[in-house]
Amino acid sequence: MARPAPFPALVVGCGVIGLTSALELQAAGVEVTIAARELPPATVSNVAAAFWYPYAVLPPERCLPWAMESLGVFREHALDPASGVVLCRGIELVPPGGRQPAWLLSLPGARPARPEELRPGFPAGIVFEAPLVETSLYLPWLMARFRARGGRIETADFAGLEQALARSPLVIDCAGLGARELARDPSVFPIRGQILRVARGAQGTFAVSHGLDGGATYVIPRSQDCVLGGTRGDGVDSLAPDPEESADILRRTAELAPAVLGAEVLGLLVGLRPGRPSVRLEVERLPAGRVIHNYGHGGAGVTLSWGCAREVRRLAL
Repeated sequence: MARPAPFPALVVGCGVIGLTSALELQAAGVEVTIAARELPPATVSNVAAAFWYPYAVLPPERCLPWAMESLGVFREHALDPASGVVLCRGIELVPPGGRQPAWLLSLPGARPARPEELRPGFPAGIVFEAPLVETSLYLPWLMARFRARGGRIETADFAGLEQALARSPLVIDCAGLGARELARDPSVFPIRGQILRVARGAQGTFAVSHGLDGGATYVIPRSQDCVLGGTRGDGVDSLAPDPEESADILRRTAELAPAVLGAEVLGLLVGLRPGRPSVRLEVERLPAGRVIHNYGHGGAGVTLSWGCAREVRRLAL
């Protein structure tokens, strides 16, 4: 049984990192309020394709265990149809000169792709199962769970940690890109991503490939559509759609999954992922109280969310 918490906590940020951190603290008996500049569906988490895969995030020795811990939680959530989480089988296609990730092959049921499962131009691949998280369903589901346990969610725009600590002696900084200002951290930078939503059609499995330049191409089927991506613009903060990038996404994804050829384009989304040289997950002690920083998850916020949230809980108690 968790010991009673002698203090309340304030979580700054209401994306997937903030919500999971808040739920883990609630599970430990902490009274939690979430305060954020923007609430779903206006958060960057809503833009994410939300395919479980550690991407554009460092360091691997910390991030991979967080991802694996999160994987177990998502498998549990997939048992509830209302969560928006489903387990899906798919393939990572490895380009010439690319390496098959050893950790991916260690997943239960993962195996090298057979020759007939590969696509032209991809000499190797790995077939595996991963959670697909439809954030337009998942984030409201998390919010409902948080509120059902007595949690409060409000809008607030803090100029700095001092203002947040004036509200609570324990602040969980899950501000994402906003941590540049909130925590005065100049190492945080935007990673621009553009994706397309197309009609799902016959696409029932996911496909992903990582280029030698660090970029990713992916086809993610969801309940009502299919997400095609992606792009990676480190340090780019423009939210303006780029037609040339859209054309390139369509070309690259058709190489992975010919079923998307000619699919009706339903929409285009652009988001700014919170990049950092490494995830910041640590305690900072200030005169007014403690701050647990939990930001800088790059393109893997959903993937790392529960592992990081459980570390927040361990640090808080």
